[in-house]
Amino acid sequence: MDTKELAAKIVDILDSKKGIDIETIDLTGKTVLADYFVLASGNSTTQIKSLADEVEYVLKKDFDIVPDHIEGRSGDKWILLDYKDVVVHVMGREERQNYNIEKFWETKRREGED
Repeated sequence: MDTKELAAKIVDILDSKKGIDIETIDLTGKTVLADYFVLASGNSTTQIKSLADEVEYVLKKDFDIVPDHIEGRSGDKWILLDYKDVVVHVMGREERQNYNIEKFWETKRREGED
């Protein structure tokens, strides 16, 4: 499975668990951090944890893919699953609005365009 397919699969998983405002940001060639960010919001800490758990569970069960690193399990308002070339951000709506990752990368894309 290539990184684009992995990102698409993660979107499907998040959608199946009723993730909110799911978005994929293509970072290919723009940063060494990852090729894709997949973002989703949840309405509660329970939903945020459930979304992250489902991504982790399905990718392990169906594809034997495990995250290289996980951040935020203790706080539950922003959980990050790092699959190296695909990074998943599952956030509360307020956190997503405050950090506005989409806007940051949109600005970076415009700055890099000639």
